[in-house]
This record gives sequence, C-alpha cells and structure tokens, in this order.
Amino acid sequence: MKNEQLIYGARPIIEAIEAGKEIEKLFIQKSSTSPLIRELLQKVRPFGTPIQMVPVEKLNSMTRGNHQGVVAFLSMIAYQPIEEIVTNLFEKGKNPFILVLDRVTDVRNFGAIARTAECAGVDAIVIPDKGAAQINADALKTAAGALTKLPVCRTKSLAQTTKFLKDSGLQIFAVTEKGNVMYDLPEYRDPLALIMGSEDQGIASDLLRMADHMVRIPLMGKIGSLNVSVAAGILMFEVVHQRSFVK
Repeated sequence: MKNEQLIYGARPIIEAIEAGKEIEKLFIQKSSTSPLIRELLQKVRPFGTPIQMVPVEKLNSMTRGNHQGVVAFLSMIAYQPIEEIVTNLFEKGKNPFILVLDRVTDVRNFGAIARTAECAGVDAIVIPDKGAAQINADALKTAAGALTKLPVCRTKSLAQTTKFLKDSGLQIFAVTEKGNVMYDLPEYRDPLALIMGSEDQGIASDLLRMADHMVRIPLMGKIGSLNVSVAAGILMFEVVHQRSFVK
C-alpha cells in the first residue's frame, strides 16, 4: 500500500516545502555531499524540522524509489507556534490551559490524549520535535477529528518552552509518581500548563525542576502506573471540574 505521506529525492522535497507543505521528519543519508541536499537543509532550517542522519540501508528499506539520499514524511497537520497562541489567549482575556507531553511516543496514546484534550477545552498541546509520537493516520483516527481543531506546537526544547510558559504567568503542574500532593488538592483556576510524561520514563528532571506543583494520582491496585492517556484524562477533567464551579 502506498504511503501518501512519504516523498523522496531532494528536488521533490524542496518543491513540497516551497508549495507550503510541512515536513514531519527528514531522513538523510550519512556523509552525503549532494549540493541539492545542502540546499534542502537550508530550506528546512527555519522550520525546526526533525532531521535524522541514517545509513543508506535505512532509506532503501523505506522506499524502492530513487531516493538520492533523502526521504521525508509530510506532516498531516500544520504545527503552530506556542508563543503566538499564549499571547492571543491573554489578549482575548482567556485563561490558558496548555498540555505538555514529554516523550509520549505511542501513536494511539497521543491520539486518545488529543481527543480528550479537545473535549476538555485545552488550548494547545506541546510536543518535542524528537521523541514524540508521529502524527500519522492512526493518530488522526484515534483522535476522532480533534487534531484538526486543537493546535499542536512542536518545539526543539520542552525545557525552554516550559520556561516561556512559566515566565508568561502559567502555573506548571507536573503529574508524576514523585508528587507529594494528590491531584485534586491544588487549584487549577489560574492559567496553567499540565505536563504528562511517558509511562516508562516519566517526566524529565529538568522539567520537574521547573514545576510549581508535582501532583500524583493515588493507585489502589498492584499495577504501578496508569496508561498515560487515562492519567491525562483524569487531570484534564479535574481542571474542567474546578473551572466549571467557581467558589
């Protein structure tokens, strides 16, 4: 079955960028000296496109076509800058609610989180440009249309973006088993960013250090953790609950 997201060859990829297409990820053959690939790198640099240098065997396994040392996947959504979103929210007098996903790589988990986030009124999802789930057809299907409505922001540094959110006046809540406060005790009525980590690695230490609150979900069974999409849903709707009933 043909993958409509995949394109190959430096010139077709350059033409796609010039036509306004967004690149999800770029795979380039190691040690390539092609002038066209150098031109391609200059084209994608302003967009912060994730680039992976790979052996030619990797490219050959991705396509049987004449890839000329480069393969790309087109993005199925248009990423948006988190700085503009937060500024616009404040200008409109809204109360920002941002979801930050640290190394959530499972496509269906990401899609399920996006679907819940859209239902919970989240203003944007922030993901890293490396170590995040690829937003492909499976993600879109699981999200049930949410990814066409909810802004997704891709960043080179979650730490720098979290600092921006904090400096912009958002309270940072990290959901972690290391939390010393139950998730339903803090107030979530003010502008906030909610950080969720992967099930196996949790939230990175540099993000935890920036958190204003580290909260946890109590577990009564023998299994040590919840599915990240379930945990995210619990927290997001605690925010909804508190913001729906003003004291």
